[in-house]
Amino acid sequence: MKFFLNIVTVFLILAVASSCKPSNPEMNGGIWRATLKTSSAAEIPFNFELVDSSGTKYMKIINGEERLRVDEVSFSSDSVFIKMPLFDSEIRAKNQGNILSGQWILHLADKDAVMKFDAKSGDDWRFLKANNNSNANISGRWSTTFTSMDSVNSTIAVGEFREENGQLSGTFLTSTGDYRFLEGTLSDNKLYLSSFDGGNAYLFTANLSNDSTIVDGKFYSGFSGIKNWIARKDVNAILPDAYSLTALKKGYNKIEFTFPALDGNEVSLSDETYKNKVVLVQFLGSWCPNCMDETAYLVPFYNRYNKKGVEIIGLAYERTKDFERSKKNVVRLRDRFNVPYKMLITGFTNKNAEVASSLPMLNNFEAFPTLIIIDKKGVVRKIHTGFNGPGTGKYYTEFVREFEKTIDDLLAEN
Repeated sequence: MKFFLNIVTVFLILAVASSCKPSNPEMNGGIWRATLKTSSAAEIPFNFELVDSSGTKYMKIINGEERLRVDEVSFSSDSVFIKMPLFDSEIRAKNQGNILSGQWILHLADKDAVMKFDAKSGDDWRFLKANNNSNANISGRWSTTFTSMDSVNSTIAVGEFREENGQLSGTFLTSTGDYRFLEGTLSDNKLYLSSFDGGNAYLFTANLSNDSTIVDGKFYSGFSGIKNWIARKDVNAILPDAYSLTALKKGYNKIEFTFPALDGNEVSLSDETYKNKVVLVQFLGSWCPNCMDETAYLVPFYNRYNKKGVEIIGLAYERTKDFERSKKNVVRLRDRFNVPYKMLITGFTNKNAEVASSLPMLNNFEAFPTLIIIDKKGVVRKIHTGFNGPGTGKYYTEFVREFEKTIDDLLAEN
């Protein structure tokens, strides 16, 4: 009997201990509001939705019209791990059901960039819970200047904004690309815009002096980047011609290269596959958001134009000299967009010096992405710097129309 009572006592103790042990919290579904904190304590907000599809959870990061799907969401004990589909970055956070707290980590070549990450479920607002109406009309085109904090360097841009009942969206276009989908608020003549896509975190703030003047602007980029900015409304604001920024050096009218593809086999522009074809050479990186947008366009373009005689080669310049790590990141990009054309591991990104070394016939390489257009005789006809994606609205539409006309004209040549 004593033995039996002891056994019963043990089972009771185990049952009580089990019932007292905290269970792992279930991460709430639906809309969340998240923030990333900069070195100056500014908070970059964004929203995401956690979706449960037949027991599998995934995220949709919300920036204006864009919904960036993130499939790799995993849980372990009281932690959640969110692997971004591109850009070699991730969120690691403690999961308290309706609250997350942790870090966003961007893996770079030499060290990681880390920002404090916090999120709360149920909050669908981005900057303010309630807007105070502004009578100003901010919608339209703005001539914009970004200036370094020491006032030494400046960059010209074009802002395109759309505002309705205080809800603000738009982007900034530069000669090397756009800032993609921005979303925010206009309240009490104060402007707020932000974006997070897994590769970059942006925050823009400013005061609206009147219907045609923006002053006291601050642009926060990542953990520590800060610039000043101002803008004036200008329906005629333009940027330099994207086809005028990069060219071939004097004495050259062709390019040549040989680099390893993802399967390790070397590919050359002189290969039989590319002879008597209109060829596009895409300079890209898996770390580059504008390259993501360009790839998203080029894939369906290739599927329509390949049978007409168009080929594309992607030259990937990555943030590491480790071939296997570079290959892994480029494979993620390829698989994300179902890229059907060859992508080559070309070099290491170090402020464009690697491009100058690997293709010395290029003069003044400005930015990723860059697209070289080659005719059926192998002659370089145009070089397009940067890419203004779907977040730019009509600018993107105009680019597509002009670009495809150029390709049609080259295909029609003998």
